[in-house]
Amino acid sequence: MTPPVAPEETDRTLRFAGLATFGRLPRLEDVKEANVAVVGVPFDSGVSYRPGARFGGNAIREASRMLRPYNPAQDVYPFHYSQVADAGDITANPHNINEAIENIEAAADKLLDTGARLMTLGGDHTIALPLLRSVAKKHGPVALLHFDAHLDTWDTYFGAEYTHGTPFRRAVEEGILDTSALSHVGTRGPIYGKSDLDDSEKMGFGIVTSADVMRRGVDEVADQLRQRIGDRPLYISIDIDCLDPAHAPGTGTPEAGGMTSRELLEILRGLADCQLVSADVVEVAPAYDHADITSVAASHAAYEMISIMSKQMAPTYWSKA
Repeated sequence: MTPPVAPEETDRTLRFAGLATFGRLPRLEDVKEANVAVVGVPFDSGVSYRPGARFGGNAIREASRMLRPYNPAQDVYPFHYSQVADAGDITANPHNINEAIENIEAAADKLLDTGARLMTLGGDHTIALPLLRSVAKKHGPVALLHFDAHLDTWDTYFGAEYTHGTPFRRAVEEGILDTSALSHVGTRGPIYGKSDLDDSEKMGFGIVTSADVMRRGVDEVADQLRQRIGDRPLYISIDIDCLDPAHAPGTGTPEAGGMTSRELLEILRGLADCQLVSADVVEVAPAYDHADITSVAASHAAYEMISIMSKQMAPTYWSKA
């Protein structure tokens, strides 16, 4: 079997030059097929506060230039075990949210039909709904692990049903989530009322706050999440504002008291045995970032999830001395 096309070694190329694909990976059109497709969705018309996440995908790609081929935390060569490729960006109408959702769902359908799993770079959290629709067509209702400062299970904003604060209520209503295996992680801060928590609980969500992560520790939290997820097909959606603004200032709705980037990465590593079928990282808004702090954190979160998917999809394990 022909080994996957991996990024060229940096003793032969410059990290800071050339096409800014994720992790300096080959483009999808340059390989026969991909096991994991990294795709951007430059859409942020669903935000309720600071815009700018439409530029997040390319900022994450730039920050990912420093990623290396071996992931010691998971003992994985993610770009050698399976073919990972950058699929470019999905074009979504920035002036019409309903049409944009249709655009994203149709494009995701095509990528998933190739047999690839998706690692999506947002964009605002509105995009999670069409991505979940596509994944559910392939796998049925999926378990959802949702990292976020916010619940994103609100009903409407200014009468609009589709915004970055409503995707998971819509997903529950549409029956595309396995309501026995839903979790919010990293939530914190003021909300509109206690009924928000009650509504989320009625939908089936367990809640692990950022304070819970701090007090209980990442190993206990990861173990709890693994037990809740079981062997169900899993989708992970990461709003980068699950991290404290000290670790992710470049986002649209920052909240004090969040997780550290180390805690997020360690929880993800603790889920390596879960059946991760696709994932996203959203709400990176580079205009509010400095020193690429947010983009670097997002690129590493994506790398950990690619590592999980790559190892699970590998037809055989490729290793590199």
